[in-house]
Parts: sequence; structure tokens; C-alpha cells
Amino acid sequence: MTHEVYLTRAGYQKLHDELGALQKEKRRISKAIGEARLQGDISENAEYDAAKDAQAHNAARIAELEGKLGKVRIIEDQDIPADKVFIGAIVTLKDLVTGENLEYMLVSPEEASYEENKLSIHSPVGKGLIGRCEGEEMDIKVPAGILKYKILKIERPK
Repeated sequence: MTHEVYLTRAGYQKLHDELGALQKEKRRISKAIGEARLQGDISENAEYDAAKDAQAHNAARIAELEGKLGKVRIIEDQDIPADKVFIGAIVTLKDLVTGENLEYMLVSPEEASYEENKLSIHSPVGKGLIGRCEGEEMDIKVPAGILKYKILKIERPK
């Protein structure tokens, strides 16, 4: 069963760029393997072993990216309701315990980034927000306890 991978345009471009860089690296590794072979006995050649390990890792990541990119659906192109929290939404929350306002974008696991305030829809908070509307209050169970939030605003990226 193949499942679709939902990404923003920026997320798609990031994976596409990574694939291009890995394909260049693949050519560099192949050259390094060829040069290591020219050094003679490859049974005790550390450069050759390291290059073969790098080649296997590189090939696995290339295959993973090609598989994902082949199933991508750009979320901006989807008919997603703007008045509820779904993938691609930018949500402003009020932490009802601390009073702090937080802003997160809900994304696929492939795009999730704590540093960029991008939450996976599969994370506890992401799951707790999906399908909710502005003004709703909720308790979300996370490993550290219970978070109490109120949704202040739901936006879609322009």
C-alpha cells in the first residue's frame, strides 16, 4: 500500500535539493572507490571500505527520497478547509497555564522541525489540534504531562 506524502512547496523543494546533492555525492563516492581499487589489495584498504559504506548509505537515502518524491502531493494544491486545523495550517495558540502565545505550522513528519516551529501532524500536539476550530480549548496529553491550549487563530500560508 503506497501512502501519499503531503508536503509544502518549500518542503518538496528541500527534499528535491537534497536528492540532487546526494546524486552528486554518489558520483564522487564512485570515483573514490575507483581510486581505492587502483591502490592494489582492497581486502585491507580502509579508504575502499569507508567509500563502500558511504556508497551504501547514500544509495539507501537516494532510494528513500525518490520513493517519497514519487508520492508527493503539494498541500497548497489541496482543497483543505481554512476554518479548521489541518496539515499546512499555521495555528496561533495560547498556553492557558503560562499565558504564552505560540505559533506552529502543522506539517508532515518529513518536514517537522522544532527550530522552525513546524509540528508533525503525528506528534501528540499535532494530533490534538487536527480538526479543531478557532476559539476551542483543549487538553493535550504529552509525555511530560497535560498541555492546556486555546486556538486563537488559524491561517493558511499564502
